Amino acid sequence: MAKLIGIGNSLITATIRPRLGDGGMLHMSESQDEAECGHWQRLGERLTGLFHDISCPCPYGLPQRAVYRQGPFASRLPDPLVGQLLEAGFRRNGNSLYGMACPTCRACVPIRLSPADFHPNRGQRRVWRKNSEVTADIGPVRITAEKLALCDAFLAGRYPGKETRALDYYGGYFANVLCHTVEIRYLIKGRLFGVAIVDVSNAWLNAVYFYFDPAEASRSPGIYNILFLIDFCKRQQIPLLYLGYWISAVPAMAYKSGFKPHALRLDGRWCQGPRMPGNQFS
Repeated sequence: MAKLIGIGNSLITATIRPRLGDGGMLHMSESQDEAECGHWQRLGERLTGLFHDISCPCPYGLPQRAVYRQGPFASRLPDPLVGQLLEAGFRRNGNSLYGMACPTCRACVPIRLSPADFHPNRGQRRVWRKNSEVTADIGPVRITAEKLALCDAFLAGRYPGKETRALDYYGGYFANVLCHTVEIRYLIKGRLFGVAIVDVSNAWLNAVYFYFDPAEASRSPGIYNILFLIDFCKRQQIPLLYLGYWISAVPAMAYKSGFKPHALRLDGRWCQGPRMPGNQFS
């Protein structure tokens, strides 16, 4: 059943109407490939002085130390520039943009979708139907006791034994001055069960973070969230949806590559992702 979703003063209907795309994901000539690589090389050269490397234990549990190539910014960046940096594989963390520069590891692979080309598989349709009672509203990022409690419960289950706090995530990760950021609250009969933090413009949507009630894991909330974002992008005619990193060695990320067609950024260019095993949902 369709649900009406409030977006500011307007309403949209949150329901998937799959459309078959024409498969037009990044079919480029060799000369176009060379031009793209040259563009990103020049952009990187201009921004080199703004970024520095930070080494730390891998946040995804891999044995190698991670190296973040990170640049802090103190004011709003133009949406086209942020779009170029997302295109180049960068991510946002608070008021910083970063890319992975680990010397011996290339496991973090940026992944994105073209929502207009997406067609849900049987498992994804099942997840959508299972969450037919879910409603959502979209608004500014705001801290409430309810959201902090839900995020703390999620973090405790996702990172047991680590000192991670929802308040730190909101203050140091979600909030920013770089771009337009909103939160999507998912509710079941008025009860909060998940929150998505997304950066958005007319040309792209960047999925920053998603947390949910661990007691509702059987609903496959991560899959449902991406389905909702795809539907939102279709309705708002946003052509690109960035899903962050896909890491083959991290089982919790396997669901991302189940959204097809998707593109992966490999060796400095976006290419259509191969079919991956182990992405069927029950």
